[in-house]
Amino acid sequence: MGRVIDDSLRETELGLRPAEWNVRPLGDLAEKPQYGLTASAIGTKVGPQFLRITDIQDNGVNWSSVPYCECSDADYQKCRLRRNDLVVARIGATTGKSYLITDPPDAVFASYLIRIRTNNGLLAEFLDQFMKSEDYWRQIDAAKGGRLKQGVSIPVLQGLQLPIPPLSEQKAIAQMLRTVQRAKEATEKVIAASRQLKQSLMRHLFTYGPVPFDQADKVALKETKVGEMPEDWDVVPLNSIATLASGGTPSKQRPEFWIGTIPWVSPKDMKTPRLWEAEDHISEEGLKDGSRLVPPGSLFVVVRGMILAKDLPIALAMVPMAFNQDMKAILPNQQRVSSEYLLYALVHHKPVLLPEIGTSAHGTRRIGTSAIERFPVPMPSKPEQETITDALAALDHKLEKEEARHQALTILFTTLLHHLMTGKVRVV
Repeated sequence: MGRVIDDSLRETELGLRPAEWNVRPLGDLAEKPQYGLTASAIGTKVGPQFLRITDIQDNGVNWSSVPYCECSDADYQKCRLRRNDLVVARIGATTGKSYLITDPPDAVFASYLIRIRTNNGLLAEFLDQFMKSEDYWRQIDAAKGGRLKQGVSIPVLQGLQLPIPPLSEQKAIAQMLRTVQRAKEATEKVIAASRQLKQSLMRHLFTYGPVPFDQADKVALKETKVGEMPEDWDVVPLNSIATLASGGTPSKQRPEFWIGTIPWVSPKDMKTPRLWEAEDHISEEGLKDGSRLVPPGSLFVVVRGMILAKDLPIALAMVPMAFNQDMKAILPNQQRVSSEYLLYALVHHKPVLLPEIGTSAHGTRRIGTSAIERFPVPMPSKPEQETITDALAALDHKLEKEEARHQALTILFTTLLHHLMTGKVRVV
């Protein structure tokens, strides 16, 4: 059980824990884990639903998309899922990932999953939360040994060391963590709904202009290279309303170039539509050595790199920024087009540019400068640009608030999980 350090702490296989907690292997606190059923997934209802590794996502299981399978009565009785069963991925990229069955339909589980059923000394809800902790993943990673194909087995799971508080404390820990988890999930749903709404609103605004939805059928439209749009809008090449600029990288051999306050943007920073910061910073001397500074309101587009195999990142600089040679900066003529409007127009009509992405002789993905310069930009009047921008910016502001809330809840959950599972914070 480990050496008692003082009246409140005990030294255990998992480190210091409260003296009244036990540390025991999972095999002592659960029925023998069980491998799932080997069968073929079928789209039509020929038997029970067939839960597979791929059906388990970060936000749970969408049972409406889980397929079915044929199985004998014996296999059905053996592999049927019940409330408070835990299933664990035993192989592949998600090895060790677990899911607590809370309200199962008529379903069985597949062979790449292992089922765990707890006994009276261990609450399934507590085990579910432990399986998100550092102590759990440290043991799983050690068992995998860096080899995904090795995966985890029933003996590995049975040997997992768990901290075991009294049942009342297990329940309180699980409830506290689940409360934060539910708040995270609710925020995720709001974010997903807001993103869908933004896509719908962008389609409407760039097709019919800033008119109410119920008046869209009154707008006269014309067909263009970027789809239908109001008849009175112009379509112009990007280089007629903006100039393109190239960036560069200061010498990596000069450390003093990389100690400064100027944000230096590279493709790895292009994760959000608006950039206030960058991972790297350069000095004034570094800027003069080979990079370039552009003002707020400039747009960045990645023109070279493997990220182009998945997407064409575009972002707006919110502060003065330097940038590297794998990107182009777009400097709008503010008399003709606002930076914010151009950001939304480029993002919405990005599919027009995607076919222009090719592969260089070295295998790297790239897009030519001329393709960007020729990009056809829809041009409503400046007042219409402002109305479109205001509508979309308001939705972006809501998204940013929800994403910040989600990030805060994620940090809170991770911190609470560590403190509660190590006994640094006690709940009863």
